[in-house]
Amino acid sequence: MLYRKDRYGNELSALGFGCMRFTTANGKIDLEKAEKEILRSIELGVNYFDTAYIYTGSEAAIGEIFERNGVRDRIKIATKLPQYLISNRKAIDRYFNEQLSRLRTDHVDYYLMHMLTDIEAWNKLVTLGIKDWIEEKKKNKEIGQIGFSFHGNTEMFLKILNAYDWDFCQIQYNYLDETSQAGRKGLEEAEKKGIPVIIMEPLRGGKLVDLLPGDAKKMISENNRGYSPAEWAFRWLWDQSGVTVVLSGMNSLEMLEENCRVAGSCEAGSFSDEDRELIEKVRDSIRDKMKIGCTGCRYCMPCPKGVDIPGIFRCYNHMYTESKGSGRKEYFQTVGFRKNPSDASLCIQCGKCESHCPQHLEIRKLLKTADRELRPWYIKIMTAVARRFAL
Repeated sequence: MLYRKDRYGNELSALGFGCMRFTTANGKIDLEKAEKEILRSIELGVNYFDTAYIYTGSEAAIGEIFERNGVRDRIKIATKLPQYLISNRKAIDRYFNEQLSRLRTDHVDYYLMHMLTDIEAWNKLVTLGIKDWIEEKKKNKEIGQIGFSFHGNTEMFLKILNAYDWDFCQIQYNYLDETSQAGRKGLEEAEKKGIPVIIMEPLRGGKLVDLLPGDAKKMISENNRGYSPAEWAFRWLWDQSGVTVVLSGMNSLEMLEENCRVAGSCEAGSFSDEDRELIEKVRDSIRDKMKIGCTGCRYCMPCPKGVDIPGIFRCYNHMYTESKGSGRKEYFQTVGFRKNPSDASLCIQCGKCESHCPQHLEIRKLLKTADRELRPWYIKIMTAVARRFAL
C-alpha cells in the first residue's frame, strides 16, 4: 500500500474503504462478511474508513468490528454530520454524540459537514455556532480534523473551500466528472491551499466499469497495459498529486485484493501521454452516447439570471448514459438543492449563452427539453421542501 500525507503529516492509505455498500441480508448488514473484508483491508494497509450518519447500519457495524478486534488505534475513522437535518446548536451535539456511541469510540479522526451544495448551508451552520463547536471538539480531542463533502458546481465549491480554514475536503471526481462538480479546477485549488482531497465515486458507482460503451471496452481490452476499466479509473486519479485518498465501496475480498494491488503501485505523475490519450478516447466514447454535446467548458456562463446551464445539461445527459433516476438524483443534489434557484425556468431567452457556445448548441431550446425531463412534479415538490427545510 502506498500512502499520502494529510495536512499535518499523517500518512493515509491511498485507498480508503468506503463503508456505504456493505453486503446486506434481510435488510441488515452481513456483519460476518463485512468483518472479514475490513480486517483483510487493514492487513493490506488500508487505514482510512469512511462512513456517515445516514448510511444505514454502517457506523454501528464498523464500530462493533473495530472494538471487537482491537484495531481502533491502527485506523482512522471519517464520518459526517448530517447538516441538512440541523436546526439548532443542541442538534449538532445530539447527532455527534449518537455517532460516537454507534462507533464505540471517544473521538472521530476526520469529521465532515455532509453534502454541502450551497454556501448558504455552511452559513446557516455558522449562525448556529458551528465554528465555536468545532474549536471546542478539537480542543477536547473529540475531533481530529474537520472537512466537508461536496456535491455542486465548481463555483460553489470554491466559495465553500475559501469560507473556512478546512483541514480536508471530499469530492466526487473521476475522469468523466473532470469538468463538473468540483472538477479538476476545484481539486487543484484545494492543493494550492494545502488541503488534502478525498475522492468519492471514482467509478461513478460502477458505471465506468459496467456501463462503458462497447467500443470503449474494446479499446481498454486491446491496450497493451492490460489494465481493467476499474484500474484505469483508479490510476487516472492517483496520477494527480492533489488526490490524497480514493474511496472504494468494496464488498468482496476479490475486489479488495485487486484494489489494494493497484493502490500499491500508483505514484503521482506516472501516466504517459499515451495513457492520457486512451482515457480521452474512452471519455469521448461515453460522451457520444449523450443527448446534448455539452463539454462543460462554461463559456455560456455566467447566465444573467443564474441558470446553471452546464449543470442542467450534465444531469440530463446523466439520465441517458446511466438512468433517469440517477440523473434526477444528480440534479436534485447539484442544481436543485441550493438556496437561490438555478433551474431552467429562470431563463428569459436572451440568447447570450448561445453567442458564446463553442459547440453552437441551441441552448434555449435544449434547456426547455432538459427541464421537462429533469423536473417532473414530484422533483419540484421535493426540491422546494428540501430547500426550505435545510437552507
